[in-house]
Amino acid sequence: MATTTSTYDGDIIAWANEQARLLRAGLFSQLDIEHIAEEIEDVGKSEQRELENRMALLLAHLLKWEFQPSHRGNSWRRTIIDQRQGIARRLKKTPSLNASLEDPDWWADAWQDALMAASRETGISYDKFPEKCLWDLANIIDSEFWPD
Repeated sequence: MATTTSTYDGDIIAWANEQARLLRAGLFSQLDIEHIAEEIEDVGKSEQRELENRMALLLAHLLKWEFQPSHRGNSWRRTIIDQRQGIARRLKKTPSLNASLEDPDWWADAWQDALMAASRETGISYDKFPEKCLWDLANIIDSEFWPD
């Protein structure tokens, strides 16, 4: 076990720097392997959360665009464009995230987050929105697609 385990709980930045130093020095027996493994897994989870958050924000704005046409404006348009670009960048930089786009549970979570945001931001009752996503992935990320 590493000699810096207590630092992990007290100061994760100091712990990370110490672990990097130990790795570079080849002092593998002193590494805090369990916490290093957790941190590596968390990097992947963080990327997945970012993709899900971007998708939920995009879906919420597509819902707002469709359900409140009289409120459409440059702010909503910019958010939709920005999120589509951000999603494309994430998928390009981390191709393994594409697996999330095939996971029905991931989509259900993103859709529920989008519904809650759209309801909160529009004042439209949550149950007035569709239970399932209205659009397929191709349309959602297509820069030419704008719901009517």
